[in-house]
Amino acid sequence: MSFPSPNCGERRGGARPDLVVIHYTAMASVAEARARLCDPAHEVSAHWLIAEDGGAEQLVDEALRAWHAGAGAWGAVGDVNSRSIGIELANGGAQPFPEPQMAALERVLAGIMGRWGIAPERVIGHSDMAPARKSDPGPRFDWRRLARGGLSVWPEVAAGRSDGRLSDFVVHARRFGYPDVEEGLILRAFRLRFRPWAEGPVDAVDLAMAEDLAARFPVDGGTGAA
Repeated sequence: MSFPSPNCGERRGGARPDLVVIHYTAMASVAEARARLCDPAHEVSAHWLIAEDGGAEQLVDEALRAWHAGAGAWGAVGDVNSRSIGIELANGGAQPFPEPQMAALERVLAGIMGRWGIAPERVIGHSDMAPARKSDPGPRFDWRRLARGGLSVWPEVAAGRSDGRLSDFVVHARRFGYPDVEEGLILRAFRLRFRPWAEGPVDAVDLAMAEDLAARFPVDGGTGAA
């Protein structure tokens, strides 16, 4: 099979992918996104590009390190590119993701997770691992749908059911995987994914959701940042 993007290399230290990072392209068309992801001058790429109509193309061999994640972290993983597979969804950032595109994403994700043994909690957004820089796949992305299909995770708590302190929100969020950045950035990224309509300071619902995720899916087996 021929992969059109030259923007890739060997995974450092013999790493295998154990994360999937989901992005949106933030470009006017899938053709423009493809051109950029395959242009050596731009030094950016992803393993998969999925169009609005559900067309899915593989741009980089999954065994290789694509250049999609940039600076950031998830748990103890600092070189996210070496440990992940990147999926770009053709979307400008403000639009809903069409049904054909979501169905194609589910098929691609299921294949990736099966081939590499990637757990649902290791499917994250670009904004999760780089809260200070990124907001994709954004507030219109349907994370709950992926979780219902076993392709990601979602909190299983009643709203506000927690006896903890609000100050513990960051502790739980980092135990789930969020990087060591300031609370406001973690809260923004957390809400983009789980409560995109929420506003204001951290509240009991944020705490309960983070506490549940940390308890059921502690990053790196519970040995990540706390």
